[in-house]
Amino acid sequence: MKLYCKVVALALCLGILLLLYLFVGNADEPPLKVAKGHRSAPASSGPGADGGPALRPHFRPVPPAAAEPEEEEAAQVSRREPRLHRKPGKRSAPRGKFASLRRPKDQKPSTVQLSSPPWMHLAVVACGDRLEETLIMLKSAVLFSNRKLKFHIFAEDSLMPEFERKLQDWPPSYTKKFEHHVYPIAFSVGNALEWKKLFKPCAAQRLFLPMILKDVDSLLYVDTDVLFLRPIDDIWDFLKAFNSTQLAAMAPEHEIPKIGWYSRFARHPYYGMTGVNSGVMLMNLTRIRNAEFKNSMIPTGLTWEEMLYPLYQKYKNYITWGDQDLLNIIFSFNPECLYLFPCQWNYRPDHCMYGSNCKGAEEEGISILHGNRGVYHDDKQPTFKALFEVIRDFSFEDNLFQSMYYPLQSKFLDTVHTLCGRIPQVFLKQIEMTMKKVYENRVVIQIGANLRL
Repeated sequence: MKLYCKVVALALCLGILLLLYLFVGNADEPPLKVAKGHRSAPASSGPGADGGPALRPHFRPVPPAAAEPEEEEAAQVSRREPRLHRKPGKRSAPRGKFASLRRPKDQKPSTVQLSSPPWMHLAVVACGDRLEETLIMLKSAVLFSNRKLKFHIFAEDSLMPEFERKLQDWPPSYTKKFEHHVYPIAFSVGNALEWKKLFKPCAAQRLFLPMILKDVDSLLYVDTDVLFLRPIDDIWDFLKAFNSTQLAAMAPEHEIPKIGWYSRFARHPYYGMTGVNSGVMLMNLTRIRNAEFKNSMIPTGLTWEEMLYPLYQKYKNYITWGDQDLLNIIFSFNPECLYLFPCQWNYRPDHCMYGSNCKGAEEEGISILHGNRGVYHDDKQPTFKALFEVIRDFSFEDNLFQSMYYPLQSKFLDTVHTLCGRIPQVFLKQIEMTMKKVYENRVVIQIGANLRL
């Protein structure tokens, strides 16, 4: 009985081992796939029935059956080009049409070349004893302006070398901000001696600037008794405000027609209700050269050069203020050619000596001071004289607030007995803002220089 049990147990163990062997052997062989709807021929691993060599299975070519959606998607994925594994931090080389854009290692990155801003052209005419006054005007222009300037100085022969010498004596930090050209007095049409004696010595020279400065597109002309209290850049921007017919800009001669000179005394045509003052005149010289102007002499238009001398001959017995009167006559017949800028851009004693009447200056401060009537050199308007003297005495390298603004405030305390002296904020507001901007720009430049070191 014991022997029988041992034999049965051994048979069971052998049976279990055989089953395990068969299961593991079938799992190692991959199953043969057969197209749906077709049966494969049986394969033989041993010799044939007739004792011959074993036969390889033969399959009849079968057209591929339509794949299921899941199978088709899997097939497309399997056919995709394998992605390249890139090292982190490196880019692959550009391919195709972008391959030519790859920069060689030794090629430096290109820098954009920005065009420098165009020059601002400033013209002045100086004769007689106007050397110092002109230099103070040019000094105020250089002190506060941002872009570079070109000075066009028309002077008598005796003053030409003095201008050259004085301007070269300015410190390099300021001479690099401008270029200058000194020209002799010249009149292209008419009697030169007659033109020179018109109103003030050489004042008529401004009428001939379009013909003399043929390579200059636009220009700011000022009298010698002008002081800039803010950058010239700001009045230069009025050129952008011109419409298609405007070719010059000036400020009104007065703000109130009832007390204006032209409205009360003029014996010739003048612009608008009060006329215009030519002490500060912005000009598009290209347009002036190309325009034809209506006039009272012939029914057709005349160019600027053709018109000047006949116009003077017709009105010379009726004009008081020389070239300014001629400009008023021209623009009275051609009002569409003139742009009128506010009174704070040509602020004169008339705007405060009878009471403040320039609203723009009351709101924004004076932009350009025009000390006509000789007020820089007498005591009739001490407020104007104080500004002139402070700018004259200022050393280029000094601190603007310590050496200009604070002394100016002190001087103004002695002018309160005049109507102009009672509105110091009108004189100080704009120049204070300008000094702050100049100071801020210097600080930024200095910090930038230190950072580069």
